[in-house]
Amino acid sequence: MTSGLSEDGHPRGPSGLPVGDLLRTGPVTVNVATPSRALAVGAHPDDIEFGCGTTLAKWAAHGCQVHYLVLTDGSKGSWDPDADLNELVTARQSECRAAACVLDGREIGSEPPDDRIFFLGRTDGELENGADERRAVARVIRQVRPVVLLGHDPWRRYRLHPDHRAAGEITIGALVAARDPHFFPELGLTPHRPDALLLWEADQPNHVERADGYESTKVDALLCHRSQFESTMGMGPDLAQRSSSSARREFEAKVRHQLADHGSLAGPWSGEAFHLMDDI
Repeated sequence: MTSGLSEDGHPRGPSGLPVGDLLRTGPVTVNVATPSRALAVGAHPDDIEFGCGTTLAKWAAHGCQVHYLVLTDGSKGSWDPDADLNELVTARQSECRAAACVLDGREIGSEPPDDRIFFLGRTDGELENGADERRAVARVIRQVRPVVLLGHDPWRRYRLHPDHRAAGEITIGALVAARDPHFFPELGLTPHRPDALLLWEADQPNHVERADGYESTKVDALLCHRSQFESTMGMGPDLAQRSSSSARREFEAKVRHQLADHGSLAGPWSGEAFHLMDDI
């Protein structure tokens, strides 16, 4: 994609989506209590930062232990037909770790504990909602025991990328399995029921987490994903010839516009919109 305007005149947002495409459907709640532990499940190495980056940064700053689970290897994340895909997978895992450091408020390059970032390693673009995938995610839910679980909304209409829908379906199926004792007893782990589920890319958003003060942290985390500058973030192939500060300003403007649009569901704020389910 390229930067600029969408057909309806809105600045293009990350991943090429217009930022003004939220469906406003009714009352919206604001801010859950900061959980002691949270688990975010993303299809690709940068999806968590796009979907809930300011929310996780805010919670981490207030003492939440944030955990990350990436379902695919990110091996389709290049427009270069000659790219070394093994190198790309390795790079994207490193980028994911660096982004997690930013959201956690840690120095980039510091090693997070082994139980903070999980990679399922399924092939990018071929993610399926199968029993093995639900078992693997249920295992992580039972291990981490999050108070809040976050993931893709599988019911989002007119979605192009199949992995996002599959990731949402896997997350919800794994939540049901993780909470009930007769699913996957072979794991040998005590069942766990989170208090709340927050779905980003929500088809019908009903909740906003305010992002005030954490917008730049989200941008910094996203910019750790250098391999995605052209294919996902719309910075264009000429980035090397441009001022890095100029490129950052353009990208940050798009992210902030999207956060303002999401926040406007509840007030004149910056925020990230979700569908909240707390009867699970």
